[in-house]
Amino acid sequence: MKKNIQELLLDLIQAALDQCGFKEADVYLDFPTDKRFGDFTTNIALKLAKVHKRNPREVAACIIDAINKNASAKGFIREIKAEGAGFINFYLSDDYYYEELKEILSRGPEALKINLGKGKKVLLEFVSANPTGSLSVAHARQAAVGDVLASIMDFAGFKPKKEFYLNDKGNQINILGNSVDLRMRELAGEQIEFPENYYQGEYIYEIAKIAKEKKIAHEGLGDFAGNYILDIIKKELEDFGVKFDYWYSQKALEDSDKIKNVFEKLKDKGYLYEEEGALWFKSTVFGDDKDRVVIKSDKSMTYLAPDIAYHEDKFRRGFELLINMWGPDHHGYINRLKASIQALGHDAGALSIIIVQLATIYRDGKPVQMSTRKGQYITLREVLDEVGKDAARFFFLMRKTSSHLDFDLDTAKKQSADNPVYYVQYAHARISSILRSSAIKADKHADFTLLKEKEEMALAKKIAQFTETINVCISTLDPYMLTVYLQELGQAFHKFYDLHRVLGTDDALTKARLALIDATKIVLAAGLDLLGVSKPEKM
Repeated sequence: MKKNIQELLLDLIQAALDQCGFKEADVYLDFPTDKRFGDFTTNIALKLAKVHKRNPREVAACIIDAINKNASAKGFIREIKAEGAGFINFYLSDDYYYEELKEILSRGPEALKINLGKGKKVLLEFVSANPTGSLSVAHARQAAVGDVLASIMDFAGFKPKKEFYLNDKGNQINILGNSVDLRMRELAGEQIEFPENYYQGEYIYEIAKIAKEKKIAHEGLGDFAGNYILDIIKKELEDFGVKFDYWYSQKALEDSDKIKNVFEKLKDKGYLYEEEGALWFKSTVFGDDKDRVVIKSDKSMTYLAPDIAYHEDKFRRGFELLINMWGPDHHGYINRLKASIQALGHDAGALSIIIVQLATIYRDGKPVQMSTRKGQYITLREVLDEVGKDAARFFFLMRKTSSHLDFDLDTAKKQSADNPVYYVQYAHARISSILRSSAIKADKHADFTLLKEKEEMALAKKIAQFTETINVCISTLDPYMLTVYLQELGQAFHKFYDLHRVLGTDDALTKARLALIDATKIVLAAGLDLLGVSKPEKM
């Protein structure tokens, strides 16, 4: 697997820093926001100048001179400039982009892969909703983010697995059972005063009817209803294109010796103590703001107790990196859980927790009000039925996970350029149509030096940024940038196609342009595959 352009540039910069006497420096590359300033830029000269009290322009000049003398830079760098206050901007040669096109046409999607993961085993745990109702749009957003991030990590050389932690024991299951019981009594003719904190959706009536027919006893109603709803959840996720490798039961965990064993381990290490009849975990040792109760004075467990055992079990199963996706109401829980894995001997960096912000659904320009308990909320099923899997997945990924998401159902249904997923898919379909209709076939042997138009090179450059986009998704643990990239790639193609004829009278130029759009199609297809979105040949 060859090095990508960022790795090549970073190697050149590090070698130049050694020559200039800067032995220790963290170098980062960015895409310039203004394309007049090259293809990549770095502020390393500014950082070093500040530390060493030097003129940033002088530092930049030394670095640039050393790179220009390095034979490894020949062939893919056209020019390096020190611009602005001391930024070093790299202008890549057209030959570099031609070689990238040849590579993609020769090897297909394999040419786009990078081995960042080096086979590291990763467990992504997400959604993990209580089986007390259909999945909400908040769960749907987590499902999209987790599923696509797993696909991207697999593409980048990791070995990811996906897990749903099943909250099938506890107060919520008890409330669910009691809710069904009250509806059963209501169906039998009783006048019922329904508590505000019980589940009130129409689905509770449906479960009550079935439970009544099956003569389910009161003590079994929680499990019966939970299993019934879990089947619905699994079907919703399947239709959304999300398949979990594991379904991990909290009930099975608590019925095992795993919690007891992990407590014994923490006690032996001196991280548990008793006070006021409760058992406490010394989480402050690892940076938490206060110690945490794991067993209350009434001997019942807090949420943290099974969570500690659960995460220790993840490591015992051989996973090296754990990624959890939580809703914003769990933000305060991060430090105590990270403290627990450190107490058990693991590196804090082995656990990454992604807070996925909520989503608001808009219809007719107005937000749809939601209330989980009363069942007055837009479900994943309703979104799927209204806009389809492709639009649902794409739209749920169109903002950073750290940002609130506004999902406009009306836009998601449009068959026009206003709809981002339609716009990207149309680019793929449009290219497919051109390639089908051409008597000349695209291949890697085309004369790419004929591609000189601004829009041709803009498209070639955008194609070459795919691997860097994957790199960004991995470094941020957020697939959002892939949706941005695919829209930009679609835009670059549509702009090129609107201004230049692909099938012209010059066979050599036609062949080069066909190869260009064929490479575009390969990259579009790879991106859509990672998103779990279809890639239509016709539209």
